[in-house]
Amino acid sequence: MARPTSTARRELGSELRRLRADRRAADVATALGWSESKLSRIETAHTSISEDDLDRLLTAYGVRTEDRDRLGDLARRGRARAWWTPYRSSVPDPYDEYVALEAEAVVISEWEAQVVPGLLQTDEYAHAVIEVGADVADPAVLQRRLALRMARQAVLTREPPPSLLMVLDEAVLHREVGGREVLRRQLAKLYADSHRPGLDLRILPFSAGAHAGQTESFMVLEFGAGSRSPIVHSEGLTGGLFRVKPSEIEVYRGALDDLRERALPAEASRTVIAEREEALGYEAAS
Repeated sequence: MARPTSTARRELGSELRRLRADRRAADVATALGWSESKLSRIETAHTSISEDDLDRLLTAYGVRTEDRDRLGDLARRGRARAWWTPYRSSVPDPYDEYVALEAEAVVISEWEAQVVPGLLQTDEYAHAVIEVGADVADPAVLQRRLALRMARQAVLTREPPPSLLMVLDEAVLHREVGGREVLRRQLAKLYADSHRPGLDLRILPFSAGAHAGQTESFMVLEFGAGSRSPIVHSEGLTGGLFRVKPSEIEVYRGALDDLRERALPAEASRTVIAEREEALGYEAAS
């Protein structure tokens, strides 16, 4: 099965398709001595493009210097080996693509009704989450997925780090994923992470009643100015689902606004997390 390519390569391919259409250069492949298949594979991001080939193609399209620099940067990034490449064989295609997008996002906003978000999980909590996956039977695959999930957390320490909004249902604090002690240690980490600069962590209390996130957990990824448009991602039993239509993005942004408004303020959320961790400690000691 073909693996998803980097977002940089896809973005470049999209730009090159647009340039060919704008210039009405249907025969550009023939003019350059290429096969139509070669050009198609570049435009559909199935293969990268060399520096020399890109230079010839952009010359044929009459692309300006400032645009050539930007497209050249996309091509270089598209040729680079992604850090998550060693883990690709162990994850479904949509998750592979999600990792690529997460690595480039500058704003990550997430609503989670079931478990602690992956970027904030401890390794033992993550192991318990991954272990119940419907498509995980091989222990080696489980370990590679766990290693990938832990490696993803490096995004929190990059410079500059992404801006994070995470709203968690109060049920997440009570669901004993991995057992009581695993949950208690996870809550200790969650409390510590709540003090991270750039992380706005909120708990939606049971008392909030009906809300806009009742049907699914989801995440909105936003990217740098002049980059790509925002994307919504949600996970299911057979993989992730991406939504890119502006009208859909606005619906999910509105849902996040509703959830954040109904959730406890950051400091009150920390208190709830600390109290639940303390209660688990008492239960364990009794």
